[in-house]
Amino acid sequence: MSLALFDLDETLISGDCSSLWSAYMVAQGWVADEQDFLQRDTQLMQQYAVGQMDMQEYMTCTLAPLKGRCEFDVAAMVGRYIQEVIAPRVYNDARECLAMHRARGDRTVVISASGVHLVAPIAHFLGVNETLAIGVGIEKGIFTGTTQGVMTYREGKVTRLMELINQDISQLQHASFYSDSHNDLPLLTQVGKPYAVNPDAILHQHARQAGWPVYAWR
Repeated sequence: MSLALFDLDETLISGDCSSLWSAYMVAQGWVADEQDFLQRDTQLMQQYAVGQMDMQEYMTCTLAPLKGRCEFDVAAMVGRYIQEVIAPRVYNDARECLAMHRARGDRTVVISASGVHLVAPIAHFLGVNETLAIGVGIEKGIFTGTTQGVMTYREGKVTRLMELINQDISQLQHASFYSDSHNDLPLLTQVGKPYAVNPDAILHQHARQAGWPVYAWR
């Protein structure tokens, strides 16, 4: 059994689940200053595209509408969001790749720089029960608007994965990792089988130079 690691946004699905969720929260009336909120989301995502995002700032911004809300209510909203927004955006090629790894008996894990309140249920919808994502603060069933632990962003993905596999670096030798983003180069360069899926320009160039497979999933 080998590790099969998957980024989520723009890899398994078309689009970014956090930004799509932000727009969904606005549509559901969960955001007070809608225009400012969406503009800030766009600005921060532009920073992500060039590898300059402050992930803590982004999470603080996007978790603000959830602060004080009941965990059950948020989960119910996320469930509707997955059915209405995410389900039509799942790449068929991604489903086939996941099925291939499951048929091989591989350990499949979705590892994403989005909040666990989104990543875990989306991964479950895709048939993946193991996830590594940004932890969110919940106290007595209520969202606090804060994050928890090491964030699964850039080098943080490596840190969290090593914790998951009990620091057994040998597991990385035969591990596969599928990603679209140059922000994932810290982990892509650690696995034995890196795959660039719908890569951004920086990752595409790196993949070509390194001789990595490049896929266009649809």
